[in-house]
Amino acid sequence: MRVLGIDPGLKATGYGLIDIYGNDCRLIETGTIITSADDSLQNRIGKIYRLLAEFISEFQPQILVLEKLYAHTLHPMTASVLGHVRGVICLLCSQKNIGLVEYSPKRIRQAITGNGNAAKTQVKRLVGHMLGIDEAKLTLDAGDALALALGYKFMTSFPSPAKRGEGQGRGADVGRSAMQSKEQV
Repeated sequence: MRVLGIDPGLKATGYGLIDIYGNDCRLIETGTIITSADDSLQNRIGKIYRLLAEFISEFQPQILVLEKLYAHTLHPMTASVLGHVRGVICLLCSQKNIGLVEYSPKRIRQAITGNGNAAKTQVKRLVGHMLGIDEAKLTLDAGDALALALGYKFMTSFPSPAKRGEGQGRGADVGRSAMQSKEQV
């Protein structure tokens, strides 16, 4: 199963794509879409939509895991702007017929690190280690996006490749460790 994690943001939207087969997975691609604060809102959202649409058309994920909306009460405008970005991502799921799953940051951090209050840097470090990515080359947003995809893997059961009749993916292998088993999530 191909799973795309997206950490939405107007300034930076992180994405991470993995193939899941049995208890293992392989990294396909990860990155960050950066928009300019000098550009208009519609152009920034349009850029995110366009680039994600191209990415989804090329890699055809079956599931998109999106970070649930979280905004501090002191910053209500952040929630509004983030809602625009999440809206175009949800629209893409509808247009491309992709299953949409949402998890809170706390639940994903619990699944990845064992601590729902873990720092973004700790999540990034563990995701980099699990997928064999140089931590220095992984942005916080891309790390969070990969954490979403991996969290989905750890919280969901998948049949082994032999039962599904699927081949191997590309990239780094990731196995389920004791800390990541879904029984502890």
